[in-house]
Amino acid sequence: MKALVLGAGLMGKEAARDLVNSDGVEFVTLADVDTEKAKLACADLHSPKIHPVFVDAGDETQLVQLMRKHDIVLNALFYSFNYAVAKAAIAAGVHSVDLGGHIGHVTDRVLELNKAAEGAGVTLIPDLGVAPGMINILSGYGASQLDEVKEIKIYVGGIPVKPDPPLEYNHVFSMEGVFDHYTDPSLIIRNGRKVEVPSLSEIEPIYFEKFGPLEAFHTAGGTSTLSRTFPHLDVLEYKTIRYPGHAQKFQLLVDLNLTRKDYEVEVNGQKIKPRDVFLKVIDPIVDLKGKDDVVLLRVITVGRKYGRRSVHTFEMTTYKDRIHKVTAMARSTAYTLSVVAQMIGTGTIQKRGVHPPETIVPGKEYIKEMAKRGVLIKEKVH
Repeated sequence: MKALVLGAGLMGKEAARDLVNSDGVEFVTLADVDTEKAKLACADLHSPKIHPVFVDAGDETQLVQLMRKHDIVLNALFYSFNYAVAKAAIAAGVHSVDLGGHIGHVTDRVLELNKAAEGAGVTLIPDLGVAPGMINILSGYGASQLDEVKEIKIYVGGIPVKPDPPLEYNHVFSMEGVFDHYTDPSLIIRNGRKVEVPSLSEIEPIYFEKFGPLEAFHTAGGTSTLSRTFPHLDVLEYKTIRYPGHAQKFQLLVDLNLTRKDYEVEVNGQKIKPRDVFLKVIDPIVDLKGKDDVVLLRVITVGRKYGRRSVHTFEMTTYKDRIHKVTAMARSTAYTLSVVAQMIGTGTIQKRGVHPPETIVPGKEYIKEMAKRGVLIKEKVH
């Protein structure tokens, strides 16, 4: 398999690390608009299989030409590029996966390319991070083991092992993405109806082994395609996990209009967005700075099997890889992207078109592959 990884940031680099360490991968191209970043990432991986190249993801012609030299594209760019990359992959006739980003209905637009992807004979799977991504695969797997699925409840959080004030949170991805998830409304299913609830709302306590009490609250984008795949559920909820008090503190920042994209103020005769200033102010405060992080996940699928109530629970606690200095979030996210890409490459996934993870990724095989990489997902059935 010849793989192209777009984006030499943390997630792209770690997806590339997994690819070069996999026997079925012949070579990997790591492409970025910042060539030096790509070179440094490749040098750090110490593999003859990988080499860096320049690419401007906004240049469709250049993107398509580069893609045609590969079998599959792993898109680890910011989600605003997902639709353009998906279109380019179809034009190039190569398979493609991305890290998702349901904010602004980006994934919906990618899914609309289904007929074009089928016609090109390629497979595209969006939303392959942790949430969305891992949670979709596990939700689909849990539902597949039931005769009838009625409820899906999801809890996920990437948090520092040892929290520091003022927010008891350190970002392991993009603070801009965090802002989006905290401010856009959250789509859920309640009493069989799709409704929107405010993000940061309906806080509840939650416990994990070695962690608790923690809090969980609604955030946008987490349910992703699940409400479309399972429209007849009684309940569908996605909540983010943080240390107690985090949601209340961030709600104040939202109420002060510090997170809005469409809000400007005039300062000394110049118009500025408080959000842009706040991102610059908060970023160094919440930078992980090499600290240990942990990803906590719980997916609960409830339904009926052989006429009886059945509950399938998937739970994961993943820590930072201190040897390679890879964050827990990067392990969980990048390995998901790489594992599913390789499933397409090896023929484990053969269906063509654009499909959400919960309908096409085999859950049992996915759990086994993640376990090989030290990401252990435990399943309980009641």
